[in-house]
Formats: sequence, C-alpha cells, structure tokens
Amino acid sequence: MPQLPAPDYPADVRARLEADAKEVIARYPDSRSALLPLLHLVQSEEGHVTRTGMQFCADVLGLTTAEVTAVATFYSMYRRKPSGDYQVGVCTNTLCAVMGGDAIFDELKEHLGVGNNETTEDGKVTLEHIECNAACDYAPVVMVNWEFFDNQTPDSAKQLVDDLRAGREVEPTRGASLCTFKETARILAGFPDERQGAVDASGGAGPASLIGLRLAKGETSPARVVSPRASGYPSDEPPATHPSSHDAPQRTSASDPANPQGPVTEEGE
Repeated sequence: MPQLPAPDYPADVRARLEADAKEVIARYPDSRSALLPLLHLVQSEEGHVTRTGMQFCADVLGLTTAEVTAVATFYSMYRRKPSGDYQVGVCTNTLCAVMGGDAIFDELKEHLGVGNNETTEDGKVTLEHIECNAACDYAPVVMVNWEFFDNQTPDSAKQLVDDLRAGREVEPTRGASLCTFKETARILAGFPDERQGAVDASGGAGPASLIGLRLAKGETSPARVVSPRASGYPSDEPPATHPSSHDAPQRTSASDPANPQGPVTEEGE
C-alpha cells in the first residue's frame, strides 16, 4: 500500500519557514548544501523531524523525499519521534564510563522511569547515552541540549533532571545559559543566538582543557619527570638520562639496588 502524502504545514507556518529557508539557502553556492541546517530548522518547529518537515526540505531544495530521508535518518541529532524539552545525554564512552558515566546513566534510567532515547511522561526530559563530546578532562560529563555539565555524580545528575522537570533554573558548567531543544535547533540552523553569555562564553573550554595550549605557548612550566624508582620528587635539574631509559635492558644491580647481584651468565651456571 503506497504511503499517503505528508500533511502540509498551516499556511502561516509554511510562509514563515519559507522565509527562514530562503535566508539559509542564500548562504550556500549550491542549494542542496543547505539541507543540514534546514533539517534543524524544521526540527525547531515541532521538536523532531516529521514527514511534513522532510517534505518541506525536499520542496524548497528541489530534492526527492528519499534524498532528504537518507540524510535525516543518518545523523543522530535529528530526532525521528517527539522528544523532550531537554535532551539529557550521558557520556558513556570509555573515560566517562569508567569515571562513573555508566552508573549515572543507570541511575537516571531508574530515577526517571525511562530507557535510552525515551521521554518522561511530562514531556520534559529525553534521556540518551551519547558518545565522546571532547570533554574527557571533566569526566563524567552530562549534556543538556548540547550544553556541558561537567564532573557529575549520580546524585548531582538526578538533582539536575529534577530541576529541569520542575522548571527551576539550571546553569551549565560553562558556556551560555540553557535553552529548550527547539531553541537549540534553531540556533543550529544558523540563526542568531540571543542567550545571555552566548557571545562571551560560546561554550568555551575550561582551564583543564587549555593546559596543553598553555604548555605549547610556554605560559606554564612543564610537568616534572619523576623516576619510577625514585623515592621522592627530583630536583629541578634535568634528568641525566631519557625518562624511559629504565625500560632498556640493564644489569640487575643497575635496575634494582636492593639486589646487587648481576644477571646469571652461562659461565656462572
């Protein structure tokens, strides 16, 4: 049985979206390059990418619905079903997982009564596990609508989702103030970000993320190398040998002062 055509937007909504789409398309030399931001645009309208939204993108870009659907189903940031005002993502990639991300995700599932990619009954929170978001130095990390909440614990994460559901104000660890998922989608479509702190902070990295850059610029002293067999910290003098020289084959007396006997040789057997 053939699929029925997607319903259209109301006339006023379509007119508004067409004006926005025209602005987006004008940024690109080839109109089809505007597909990704246009999918964010239609997502900002209903909170997920609907058949109506995909048909709209196909119409304004001169593409087939199959071409639009192929893209919309490939990227995880495009939701295919109704989702919450706040997308709560718990990083469960390697470092965050071992630092407590798995425990946070498991406790949030029980606390909210939802599974992965499921939404609470009040429509406020959608919970999902996410892959690395390049914030490993603040593990474990929880993200809400792509804003960072660093160094989380199960208790702090549960308090976070409780505050979101209750409508209480929460502040990300860094970056701009929090907004709804629909508002985030419109920003990702390329429209101005009017949030407080968006221009000044812009999700900027914190001190731990900038250590390597400061070292490269010579703005901070390099780490002091500690010999693996030393009893304390070395002096400020540079090591006499390469820090890894202890890995090279050595006579026992050289590698272990407590055992001065040299290695057994064939002559000594």
